[in-house]
Amino acid sequence: MNVIVQYKNTPQTLDADPVVRRGGRQLRALHLVNGAVYSVMAKTLADLANDPNVKYVSPDRAVNASSSSASQLSSDYKLQAIGADVAQQNGYNGSGVGVAIIDSGISNKQDLHTSYNGGYSSMSMSSFGSGSGFRVVHAENLINGGSTDDEYGHGTHVAGLVGGNGSQSWGVYAGVAPAVNLINLVVLNGAGASTDSIVIAGIERAIQLSSQYNIQVINLSLGRPIFESYTVDPLCQAAEAAWKAGIAVVVAAGNDGRDNSVGTEGYATITAPGNDPYVITVGAMKTENTWTTSDDRIASYSSKGPSLLDQVVKPDVVAPGNLVVSVLGDGTLPQMYPQNITDTNYFILSGTSMATGVVSGAAALLMQQNPNLTPDQLKALLMQTATKNFPVSSTATDPVTGIQYTDYYDIFTVGAGYINVWDALNSSAALASGSAASPIASYNSVNGTVTIHNISGANVIWGTNVIWGTNVIWGTSVISGSNVIWGTNVIWGTSAPSSLNVIWGTNVIWGTSGLADLAGGTIGIYGEQ
Repeated sequence: MNVIVQYKNTPQTLDADPVVRRGGRQLRALHLVNGAVYSVMAKTLADLANDPNVKYVSPDRAVNASSSSASQLSSDYKLQAIGADVAQQNGYNGSGVGVAIIDSGISNKQDLHTSYNGGYSSMSMSSFGSGSGFRVVHAENLINGGSTDDEYGHGTHVAGLVGGNGSQSWGVYAGVAPAVNLINLVVLNGAGASTDSIVIAGIERAIQLSSQYNIQVINLSLGRPIFESYTVDPLCQAAEAAWKAGIAVVVAAGNDGRDNSVGTEGYATITAPGNDPYVITVGAMKTENTWTTSDDRIASYSSKGPSLLDQVVKPDVVAPGNLVVSVLGDGTLPQMYPQNITDTNYFILSGTSMATGVVSGAAALLMQQNPNLTPDQLKALLMQTATKNFPVSSTATDPVTGIQYTDYYDIFTVGAGYINVWDALNSSAALASGSAASPIASYNSVNGTVTIHNISGANVIWGTNVIWGTNVIWGTSVISGSNVIWGTNVIWGTSAPSSLNVIWGTNVIWGTSGLADLAGGTIGIYGEQ
């Protein structure tokens, strides 16, 4: 809850420390009343009130004008869920790092300017302003060489999640890396559609510009169905080329986790290029509109692994992606869904596209801390430090259709877990060496178990003899035993041969449509409660 804390004496920077230690964050300084507004856990209020310098604690109560048509600001806890708020309080903001947003364009919005002054530890009126420096340091339209403005409204939202400074919301809706430099490469048109060749051109251009703009991360909040092995898929190969050029590639898992059209209960629905073992593939979590992460759940639409045809273990990690608030772009999405506009400057979207932007921002913070991190080390670090405390299963009900969906928190649903960038920034583990390529899953029809193995050789980060082993990367909550992911009685059961044949069989026919499919998808407009 948001509270106003008034102090007996003029508050200093150190006065905010007790709040931060209790999991709170400062939203705005209130000099006129010797206080500040904080967002805190309700259970910490009594302890906070006992602080010797605290004069009074009260709710930040609603004040209504006699008449107003303005939308109420929505809650948003994406930063708290991954520890990014604490990272920002400690000076991590992505400064100097370039992130290529290969999407529908980026509109020139105030939150993407340079009016940022250090994160939540200094949220005063002087922290924000009308900064004139648009942090899109390069913009290019790979479709037709035309406008680089966002004609769809998707790329701006993603860019805000990566690096919005929150200047239009007093920091409430800031992105993960609010000082990062953005490279705007337009590949999606005003309808959110594109082709492989255009996306590949965008990836290629990012590689060409990487030295000039210190591009350390590529964000691909897009995808399409899988039609061939990643080893020959040109979209996957382009993503691999960027990875091998030293750029971390973060990709949406897709929004088909509810798809049971071929009897897989949403498994084997990862989209390309998220099926490539090199890239960091991201699924979507729901923060449940609360500060704590203990009640966070997987979004039922988040696509699950293993990948079709190659059975690559995906996603790699999950991050907040449901009903998240970010910068409002100029495009068809806001026009089609005006009910998702909040406070005139922000827009609510859901999907693995959004979760991908969150992870790209986290990657920028890690690259700021250690510019020498390789993409493989970055991926391993995010997976190793990811939170792995999940329930066995959860259910979600579609508010429109009333259909209930059940998710199990196995390795193909949540990967290595819920990212925690603050833990990653403070990890004491030695940086890994070798490849962090996601492993391959194999089904044993004799004993009905699934095992994982590396895609090549022994020089891999999560082989059987590495310093932290498979249990540290994936955790015992998502993997059963040292090798077995699950038995036949847990997920599919022995009475589901059709599912097994589709996922593990060799005679698979999957997807007949050649249309490009944006990972944000229709489900991404509404999300789920």
